[in-house]
Amino acid sequence: MSESSSGPPEPAGAARVPDPGRWKALVLLCAAYFMITVDSQIVILALPSIQADLGFTATGAQWVMSAYLLSFGGLLLFGGRTADLLGGRRMFMVGTLLFLVASLFCGLAWTSGILVGARIAQGVAGAIMAPTAMAVLMNTFSEGHERNRAVGIWAGIGAFGATAALLLGGPLTQGLGWEWIFFINIPVALAVLLIGPKLLRETPISKGKRSFDPLGAITITGALVMVVYAAVDAPAIGWGHGRTLGMFGGAIVLLILFLIVEKRSSAPLVPLQIFRSRAFVSGNVMTLLAAMTTFGGAIMMSVYAQEVLGYSAVLFGASTAVYAAMSVVGSNVAGPLTTRVGYKKVAVAGALMLTVGTLLLSMAPADGSYWADLFPGMLFFGTGIGTTSVAAAIGALSGAAPNEAGLAAGVNNSMFQIGGALGVALCVTVSVAAADPSAADARVGLNAGVQAAFTAACVVGVTCLVVALALNLLPERKGAPPVPDRAPAMTD
Repeated sequence: MSESSSGPPEPAGAARVPDPGRWKALVLLCAAYFMITVDSQIVILALPSIQADLGFTATGAQWVMSAYLLSFGGLLLFGGRTADLLGGRRMFMVGTLLFLVASLFCGLAWTSGILVGARIAQGVAGAIMAPTAMAVLMNTFSEGHERNRAVGIWAGIGAFGATAALLLGGPLTQGLGWEWIFFINIPVALAVLLIGPKLLRETPISKGKRSFDPLGAITITGALVMVVYAAVDAPAIGWGHGRTLGMFGGAIVLLILFLIVEKRSSAPLVPLQIFRSRAFVSGNVMTLLAAMTTFGGAIMMSVYAQEVLGYSAVLFGASTAVYAAMSVVGSNVAGPLTTRVGYKKVAVAGALMLTVGTLLLSMAPADGSYWADLFPGMLFFGTGIGTTSVAAAIGALSGAAPNEAGLAAGVNNSMFQIGGALGVALCVTVSVAAADPSAADARVGLNAGVQAAFTAACVVGVTCLVVALALNLLPERKGAPPVPDRAPAMTD
């Protein structure tokens, strides 16, 4: 391994020598990212067993999932900034160690409180690992064809991880016990800790005053936590409930305070000039909308397959393999294609496929079948997930200054997590409201809600498509340097 793999960070603007171990490093980073994304969803099929063993109440069991999502989604920006201030590789290793310990305690949990606390620690670790791993990736691959390809593989692994959780969760829970959905993280984390220091390249560290901007960190973390909590809680208590409105209102207040703090800070957590980039803003908006469509559509596929068609959890997990595989195909095609035609055009194609996929799924009848009603929609839906995620991520991340790669990755990951929480909340709420409990056939009544929820996901997909089309049609800003779409810079 070259000295650049494990030596000090390169100065910004120094001539880049391709890291000979870059593709091996990508495999290691993707393995860690896969582990993080799987853990956000894998508990879904294990919740009944966990509830029975640890004495959770029916509502309390949901916190096994929500605790992870809240700490993960709330701390992503802060986690990303640690890469810029302390070094991406260093903080990635710290996060991995914490994830290993938290996973061990999750599997050994002897009370409900221990499990929820360990899940919070897992979320904190994931919030450090995800953006710092992306910062290392961005520093390992030079901007252009290779980086686009690497981001494509990365995004595909993220999309596959969210769906593979359903493939793995059922068999592990039924075969070995729910504890093993956490224990399987341990060998992966150990491999990362042993190989990472030798294989991964350190990222540039910001010069000058190092400040974590504590007031900025507190306000933005509080705002993100409130948004995610409100989205997770809204389907159960209602969008008009005082607690839901209070959470969203509190999030708005904290966001305003955050903007005021950042504008006045000499060392802000998030330099506000980053939002002057059209590529950065539009890429993150598309990420938010694509995640809403992806997670909302995925949860409705689970409801349709298991509760309407009567599939077992294991059979449903196996049936999702097609859209998991197509998400990987879409992401791997999107990376090289972005280099040739630009991320804007690829985003249009991806958003169109997402929209078509959810539209087809919204037509699935109560007496439908897998091949006629699920399979065609899954083909488009899965391909759209991978394609849109890659195009949006490349738009949001490419051209980021070397010492802001962690921040850019943290913002993009935050948009993905918030979008996922909002998408699930939206689709669950719509499905409950549109279901017909008075129908003679309970499956027909339930399917009315499912179809309405898929339609809602389709509307979000259309919105993502409109953003992508507008980005292609809008003229470049006057005075902005001409930047090729296929290699966008932060001044776009």
